[in-house]
Amino acid sequence: MENLKDKIAVITGGNSGIGYAAAKQLKLEGVKVVITGRRKEAIEKAALELGVTDITADQSSVADIDSLALKVKQDFGKIDILFINAGIAGLGTIEQASEEQFDSIMNVNLKGAYFTLSRFIPILNDGASVVFLSSNTASMPGPGSSVYSASKTALNSVMRTAALELAPRKIRVNSVSPGPTETEVMKKVGLDEAAVNSIMNVVVEKVPLKQMGKSEDVAKMVSYLSSDAAKFITGSDFIIDGGMVLA
Repeated sequence: MENLKDKIAVITGGNSGIGYAAAKQLKLEGVKVVITGRRKEAIEKAALELGVTDITADQSSVADIDSLALKVKQDFGKIDILFINAGIAGLGTIEQASEEQFDSIMNVNLKGAYFTLSRFIPILNDGASVVFLSSNTASMPGPGSSVYSASKTALNSVMRTAALELAPRKIRVNSVSPGPTETEVMKKVGLDEAAVNSIMNVVVEKVPLKQMGKSEDVAKMVSYLSSDAAKFITGSDFIIDGGMVLA
C-alpha cells in the first residue's frame, strides 16, 4: 500500500498478539508507528523488536489516555491511523458475575476505547482511518461470555455513530471482529502447550474452514482499511472468523 508511506499510526495494546502484528504490518508499509501498552517493560521490548516508538499508557485509565493524546500531539502533531486494539477477555455466567470483573472488562474494552477515540479526534487528520478491535462474539454470544460480548457489541454501536459524526471530515471508522485467533492469551493464563492444543482442536471443529486465524490476518485487514483502497468504507464491521458465525 504505497499510499500508507510516511503516515503516522497509533496502536493501543501493541506489545503482543494482534496489536503487535498490526504494528509490524504497518511498519512494512512505510508507516511511522507508535504502540502503547500498560506494562512499560513489555511495550519497550516490543518497540525495540519492531523498530517503532513506544508510549506507556493504560487504556482503562482516562487520565492515561489524556496524557497519551497530549504526548502524541506534542511529538507528532496529527496522526492518520488509530487502531484501538487494547482489550481484555473474561468468562463467567451471569449468575456468577462479579462487579469487579464487569468493571474491569468494560473499563478497557468499552470506556477506554470510547475515550481513546474521543481524545484523539482533535489530532486526527482529515481523511484519517480509525479501526476498533471488536470480536465475532458481538454477533454470536455464547454462555459465559455475557460481559465480554456486551462490551464488543456496544463498541460496534459506538463505531457506527462515530462514522456518522466524523464523516464530514472524511474520517472513516470501522471495526474488525476476529474469531479464534492464535495469540499468546491462553499461555498467559497459565495453560500448558497440551491444554492449549486441546482447546484449539475443539474450537477449530466449530470453524467451517477448520483452522485458527492468525494475528497477521487481522493486521492485513487493518492495513487495508487504513489505505486509500478502502476510502469509501466506513461504519462497517469486518468479521474474520473462518465462517464461524455462519455455523
